[in-house]
Order: sequence, then structure tokens, then C-alpha cells
Amino acid sequence: VEGPVGKTLYRLTVPMVFGILGMVAFNLTDTFFVGRLGALELAALSFTFPVVFVIHGMAMGLGIGVSAVISKAIGKKDRERVQRLTTDGLILSVSMAAIFVTVGLLTIDPVFRLLGATSKVLPLIRQYMQIWYIGAIVVVVPMVGNNAIRASGDTKTPAIIMLIAVAANFIMDPILIFGLGPFPRLELAGAATATVIARASTLTAALYVLIHRDRMVTFVPHSLGSVLDSWKRILYIAIPAAGARLIVPLTAGVITKLISSFGAEAVAGFGVGCRIEFFGIAVIRALSSVIAPFVGQNWGAGAKERINLGIKYSTRFSMCWGIAIFIILALLARQIAALFSDNPLVISTTAAYLRIAPLGYGFLGVFIISISTLNVLNKPLHAAALSIMQMFVLYIPLAYVGVHLFGVPGIFWALAIAYIAAGIAAYFVLVRVMAKEKVISGKLI
Repeated sequence: VEGPVGKTLYRLTVPMVFGILGMVAFNLTDTFFVGRLGALELAALSFTFPVVFVIHGMAMGLGIGVSAVISKAIGKKDRERVQRLTTDGLILSVSMAAIFVTVGLLTIDPVFRLLGATSKVLPLIRQYMQIWYIGAIVVVVPMVGNNAIRASGDTKTPAIIMLIAVAANFIMDPILIFGLGPFPRLELAGAATATVIARASTLTAALYVLIHRDRMVTFVPHSLGSVLDSWKRILYIAIPAAGARLIVPLTAGVITKLISSFGAEAVAGFGVGCRIEFFGIAVIRALSSVIAPFVGQNWGAGAKERINLGIKYSTRFSMCWGIAIFIILALLARQIAALFSDNPLVISTTAAYLRIAPLGYGFLGVFIISISTLNVLNKPLHAAALSIMQMFVLYIPLAYVGVHLFGVPGIFWALAIAYIAAGIAAYFVLVRVMAKEKVISGKLI
């Protein structure tokens, strides 16, 4: 809430860039080593993306809700409320994760058959997901915990915690996948086990920071009514936010089903492209994760002009970054794709993705920043509606048209168009909401 806005955002964003790049490296490490097993194993891993993203979407939705309410309490300097909200948010995340894990373990085969997995790929998917589901709680809780830490304005610690997971995964992946030293060769089961071990390390680190260093967790008993009140405040933002994020894996499931008709190699190439996309927009995602606590704290402190400047700088930067990443990926598409597979169809599919989808990355950044801001401004339904429009109104219908006209590249063109249109729409919705809240009187950009 103090200091030059541009410098403040820069100071907060830089650590998060390293943290998010670390998590991108986490996913790319899995992709790289599993790709060494073969195209079928890489396809199996790609099939898991939509389901894994469902759990991640739920965790991120809860994290957004927790971050929004905590950052406002911090802006108002209500220490007791911060502790109550953090504690109840963590309890809620454990409860929700347990429900999803139970359902997931019981529905592996029917869900992945629905996504288009064949009898050749399904055993490999089962091998991975049975272990991943069992460890899902250690995935969810640190994600929520890191959002709570970030709400306090500390972006360095969450970044360090995420980098711990990267290091652990990078070490354990080759050991467990290929059976190095005394360890047995577990292949896809090894990749899942490495992920769970790495995430468990972040759980330990996040809880240590929240409980011992920052004292954001309280062990003082409170009434059920107090806990339910916290949950109500969190879920008011978290449910639409999680729902909006669940749209992404649901859409990914539909798109995976479309691409599966072109073979397992095409699915593998699509999966590689998606993971490289995470790398391309990592800086924008870091900035959007910073915008939420920045807006929340300044909103709680009544510093509306700082919010206006923060959003203006962020949207401008997003557009410039998107243009730069598009040029880089378009020029190096085949070389990057060849790092993950030597299969010609996998390489050509990945390269096509990297030459088309990044056209919309700048607008995607504006979209993400707008959604983050709308959630903190208590407009979660606006954010959810925009997410629905992006995926269900634009991307999926355009993908069905594109795949019939141009094959797999038509799907990627549909994605680029959806990013561009949704980014423009989100910008105008945000301007309208901020004008109504008297944060701005004119345009942001």
C-alpha cells in the first residue's frame, strides 16, 4: 500500500516469476523424462492433464478465495481475522481434497474412456493416476497455503517453496522412472511418485511458514458458526473462481477427445504444446498472482488510485510480453518440439501449436489479470461468466469448426481467436466495474 506502484509490482512479481517458472519446469521435467519412454507413455501423460487440472482448478479457486479475504483483512490491519481465515481456509482445502480424491479413485476408467483413451493407453493412465490421486492432498494444501502467504505481500517465500518442489521432482523423476541405483524401474508410476514426494516437501515448508514464522494459523478453538462464516466468505469468491478454473480442464477434455481421433501421437504433441505454453506465459501468470493481493490490500486501505495504476501498468506489460513470446516461439517451434520427442507427428503437432496459439498470449494476459482483479473486487460471477464465454462460447465451437476445415491446426487457430476475443471482452468488463466502484473515471489503457 506504499511506494511507487510500478516498482512495487516489479518487486513482488520477480520472485513469483522464478516460482512459476519453477513449476513450469516441474511439469516439463515430467514431460521430458516420460517422453524418453515413448510416444504412448507421453500420450498417457497428456490424457491425465484435464483431470489433474480439475484438482488444480479447485485448489486455485480456494487459494483465490483465501487470498482475497486475507489481503483485505491485512489492509484493515485485523490480525485476529487473518489468523481465523487462514486456519479455516486450510481446513476447508483438506476437506475438499479428500472428497475429490475419493471420487477420482473410483472413476479412473470411465472418465478416461470418455476422454478417448484406448485400451492400449488406459493401463498406463491407471498406473499414473492411482498414485497421483493418493497424494493429491499434498498438492492442494500447499497451493492454498502459498496463496495465504502471498496475500501478506510476501512473494519470495512462495517462490522458494515452489522451487523446492522443482528440485525434488528433478532429482526423483529419473531415479524412479528409469530405476537408477537401488531403485526399481517404475516408469509412469515413478513419475507420479516423484510428483507426490516433491509436493509433500512443499506442504511441510508452507505449513512451517504459516504456523511458526508468520503466525497466520491459530489453534484457539472457535465455534462452528465462526468457522462456517469464514467458509462462507471464502467460498463466495472460491466457488465461482474454482468453477471458472474447472472450465479449463473440462474444455481440455473436449479438445483432447477431438484430437484423439488423429492418434495418440497428436494427443502427445498437443500435451507438449500446452506445457510449453505454461512457460511462455509464466511471467504474466506471476504478475496476475501478484495483482490479487496488491488490489486486495489497497482496496482494504482505500487506496483506489494505486489500484488504477497497478492494473494499467499490468495490462500494458502483458500485451508487450505476449508479442515478444509469440515471435520467439514461432521462430523456434520445431527445435523446441524436438526436445521432447523424436516422433515426427508429435513434433509437427507441437510445432503447429507453438506457431498459432501464441498469437493470443498478450490478450490472454489481459484476460488473466482482469479475472484476478474482478475476483478481489467481489465480482466472482463476472469473472466466471467471462471464463465460460472464453471456453464454451468461443473455443469449443470454433474448435469443432476448425478441426473439420483444417484438421488439428484448426483447433489451435480456435484457441488463438478465443484468447484474443476473451481478452478484449474482459478488459471492457473490468473498466466498467472499476468505473462503477469509482476506482477510475476513464480508460485503463
